[in-house]
Amino acid sequence: MTLAALAFAAGAAALQWQATLPAWGWVWALPACVFAGWLKPKLAIPLAFCAGFLWATACAHVRMADWLAPELEGRDIDVVGVVSSLPARLERGLRFEFEVESAPNGERLPKKLLLSWYRSPSKPGEIPTEEQAAPLEREVHPGERWLLTLRLRRPHGNVNPHGFDYEAWLLERGIGATGYVRQKGAQRPLGSRDSFFDLIEKTREAIRDRFERQLGATPAAGILVALAVGDQRAISAEEWRLFNRTGVTHLMSISGLHVTLVSGLAAWLLAAGWRRVPQATLRLPARKGAAAAAIVAALGYTLLAGFAVPAQRTFYMVTVVAAALWSGRIASPARTLALALAVVVAMDPWAPLSPGLWLSFGAVALIFYVSREEHRAMQWAKMQWAITLGLAPAALLLFGQVSVAGPLANAVAIPVVSIVVTPLALAGAVLPVPAILDVAAWLVEWLLQFLEWCAALPGALWEQHVPPLWSVAAALAGAAWLLAPRGVPWRACGLALMVPAFVVAPPAPAAGSAWITALDVGQGLAVTVRTASRTLLYDAGPAFGAGADSGGRIVVPALRAAGVSRVDAMVLSHEDIDHIGGALTLLETFEVDALHSSLPAAHPLNALAAARRCAAGQAWEWDGVRFEFLHPAAGQSYKRNDGSCVLRIAAAGGVMLLTGDIERLAEEVLLKNGEKLRADVLLVPHHGSRTSSTAPFLAAVAPRAAVVTSGYRNRFGHPSPEVLERYRAAGVRVLRTDLDGATRIYLEEGISIATERALRGRYWLQ
Repeated sequence: MTLAALAFAAGAAALQWQATLPAWGWVWALPACVFAGWLKPKLAIPLAFCAGFLWATACAHVRMADWLAPELEGRDIDVVGVVSSLPARLERGLRFEFEVESAPNGERLPKKLLLSWYRSPSKPGEIPTEEQAAPLEREVHPGERWLLTLRLRRPHGNVNPHGFDYEAWLLERGIGATGYVRQKGAQRPLGSRDSFFDLIEKTREAIRDRFERQLGATPAAGILVALAVGDQRAISAEEWRLFNRTGVTHLMSISGLHVTLVSGLAAWLLAAGWRRVPQATLRLPARKGAAAAAIVAALGYTLLAGFAVPAQRTFYMVTVVAAALWSGRIASPARTLALALAVVVAMDPWAPLSPGLWLSFGAVALIFYVSREEHRAMQWAKMQWAITLGLAPAALLLFGQVSVAGPLANAVAIPVVSIVVTPLALAGAVLPVPAILDVAAWLVEWLLQFLEWCAALPGALWEQHVPPLWSVAAALAGAAWLLAPRGVPWRACGLALMVPAFVVAPPAPAAGSAWITALDVGQGLAVTVRTASRTLLYDAGPAFGAGADSGGRIVVPALRAAGVSRVDAMVLSHEDIDHIGGALTLLETFEVDALHSSLPAAHPLNALAAARRCAAGQAWEWDGVRFEFLHPAAGQSYKRNDGSCVLRIAAAGGVMLLTGDIERLAEEVLLKNGEKLRADVLLVPHHGSRTSSTAPFLAAVAPRAAVVTSGYRNRFGHPSPEVLERYRAAGVRVLRTDLDGATRIYLEEGISIATERALRGRYWLQ
């Protein structure tokens, strides 16, 4: 049973690593696998694997069949539906899930949409963009039925090395399209639905609003709202960085630990009272009553969390364990854990894509593995040590970092948050007694001060490259050996198996070679250039809003995963926010030796590094690779786009030209460079705008390949169809970050190009 359950989970996980989705016809073999496994128990393990694979295939076909049809993208569509989630407050509006009921014009739409509804700009004279859409005259509430005019698109996200897979996140949650409410169109409420789940969402909204009214816009309010109703949007980016540095992120939301503790507390309370009523114990044993109470409490807390996917997984786990207790057939911990994993994956075949799944099950498995008959305080310390050590290899693989201060921070934070603060938050949600929330907020403020002290300790966070998979497997084996029971020989040798995960460096370019990556940052630009020992960053991508930019979300993870700990030079081509929006984060994160730019001298970014103005003729060489600015000429002034820094990179295998947002005027000036302008690979100027990539310029560069960096279905219409046709007519291979993801160019003995969507190879990305 144990191995068959693990095989089923492994089969479902195997599908999520496939580049193409098997044909629907294969799904019909699923009943045959189940029936054959029942007839031939000896074949249960391989048949369970096949059953898991086919079950996940069937679920994927059903989900992806509900995606928005391509021909409906970018059209204005009138939709009647219901707000089905607690709206999240954005900087300029709201975001919420919308359950489609009908489309008056008869279009076939997905069942669930993720919508943004933006307010009108607040600055006088500011013109709203299409993305800023309609004015939000009143807030939207759960359960309300609306007629809205929407502009939709299929699930799409940025795809970068070691980046977050937004498309997989949407797929797991059953969201078939994203979009926004149009300014010119219908915006009319049509009453309310008031289903059971709508009432749950309204309750969550009322609790959130009451917490915020009493506590104000404080860090404690955001954390208590997250613990009570699962809404994490009020926790700031700075606080998340603090939790990440101290390894307590898992405590600041409705996590598996909290659901388990609440269900366990309910089970203990019911069992304690049940045993005191003889008539009750004669009808139903206290153990079975406790099991039922655990399921009910876990379900209630999961519903209060908005039935979010991570909380659902814990509910399924608790249900499996409680069902085993109810049946009286309490299996071994390994069997119970395996069965729980199989149930979780059966209910959510995309769960194996979540780091939280593996960390949660890994932590529970480690607790079972190291549990011994000994003093409770000693056992608690051993569990903390085991979880920190045993999960360190997985944390390196998933995040490229390990919180060294984590054991100390968690030793205090786990009991404070799980045993005291979370019950107080739940009590405050149920009982309108202000003193309860005041005490909880005081404890949270005290805990934040303690965490800040932990974060300030020397070496509180270990950050490094993402280790190769083989070294992680060896490190996990080493951790198991090191944590083995007394009597197992040579346990200290487990450390030797863990060393490669920390010291084996990732691959780097050879001398004379350059690896260049045009990252997928949406409508903007960020390019990393690596030589054998140096790193250059050309532009830093856009800002996404207050406290969020592509520097922190995309560029930093990509550089750190590759083992880059410092940036030798940063080039900011010009002042547009889609090129410098992430620069501040990068300058604060990495030590940057030199900053080349066309920014005004008084620009604040110039004060954060050794700044110099880029000018034609400036050149240097790193590891046999030559870098040279071709534009702008020193002392010349241009309008912003035409003043972009143009950088030529010449390696042994070829030449690439990085052009920023230059337009016709700058291209005419660059023609004076003659043969020096020729390049094998061209970064298409100005995201493929029709004001750039003139025919003479394209003929002078004569590239074999060109890379367009643009946002998916962006409001500017980049890249222009006529520009694309010009490149195709010249026989140039065109790659687009919006369609291909991050694009890697290897200038080695020759030129090779790879795209992240192809490299990652997942069926939902194709």
